[in-house]
Amino acid sequence: MIRTMGITEDDELIFDFSLDEITGRSWHWYWVDFDQPDTHEETFLHSFFNFHPLAIEDCLHRLQRPKLDYYDDYTFFVLHSLCHDDLTADELNMFLGDNFVVTFHYNAVEELEFARQDIKQNPKKWKRGHLFKAYQIIDKLVDHYFPILYKIEDHLNEIEDQLSPTTVHLSMDYVFEVRSDLLRLRRTIYPMRELLYRMLYSRRLDLTDHELAYFTDIHDHLLRLGEMIEANRELTSDIRDSQLSINSNRMNSIMMTLTIISSIFIPLTFIAGVYGMNFDYMPELHWRYGYGIILGVMFIIGVAMMMLFKFKGWLRIFKS
Repeated sequence: MIRTMGITEDDELIFDFSLDEITGRSWHWYWVDFDQPDTHEETFLHSFFNFHPLAIEDCLHRLQRPKLDYYDDYTFFVLHSLCHDDLTADELNMFLGDNFVVTFHYNAVEELEFARQDIKQNPKKWKRGHLFKAYQIIDKLVDHYFPILYKIEDHLNEIEDQLSPTTVHLSMDYVFEVRSDLLRLRRTIYPMRELLYRMLYSRRLDLTDHELAYFTDIHDHLLRLGEMIEANRELTSDIRDSQLSINSNRMNSIMMTLTIISSIFIPLTFIAGVYGMNFDYMPELHWRYGYGIILGVMFIIGVAMMMLFKFKGWLRIFKS
């Protein structure tokens, strides 16, 4: 489906006009949106607009990295919108000319619908031109990145607050999932930041100081998003290190407990082993009170070793 809108030199706002009317009228600026186009509609990129074959190829073969390419009469953008459910990136291609904006996308992009409705609800924004509309589209794409990172940050803070030996395995699984999600976000946000940087410091777009301020604001948002990604990655690393420390401490506690028990039973096992031998000439075997004496000796050895371990501080493990 191809959706169109534009404002003529007579300040008349027109919606859903045919492509043929673009050449038949004098336009202040216009916007053509290729919304989930079919094969026939795709051909208009070349037959009607005569865009460069490389730019058309980028439109038809997804998923491209966010980027910015300059051509003689227009600038070509590859932008990404993010799905909040699974963090998959949807490609949005945009051609920005002297008085037009052409967008091309295979999946529905709610930011474009917002921009379209905003024009209907705020007529005074018509006259700001196609650069303002391009700004509005990119700005909404970037603004929708924030809730995703805020959600991840809140979950990580909850994990850090509730981290304990009983939840460590569940936490570890989620932390690795979050690190994977942050990597996906990084693949979108960092190239978008580079894209805006090129816009701001290139003379090809010939932005006025007023227009530059708007796009600088988007760049600032992307810088903030980049900082949030790095902060969350550091937080996941801290949580991971804490989890490893908890696991290590728990394992040390288990090993110390087993070692103490084994150490106590080593001499007792030795005594039991000695008197378990079936020799005929072992005088202690025929003592009337030998059984009680040996048990008493074994008890005294066990208590003495427990007192020694307590004196050395090894039994503190049982208090944790």
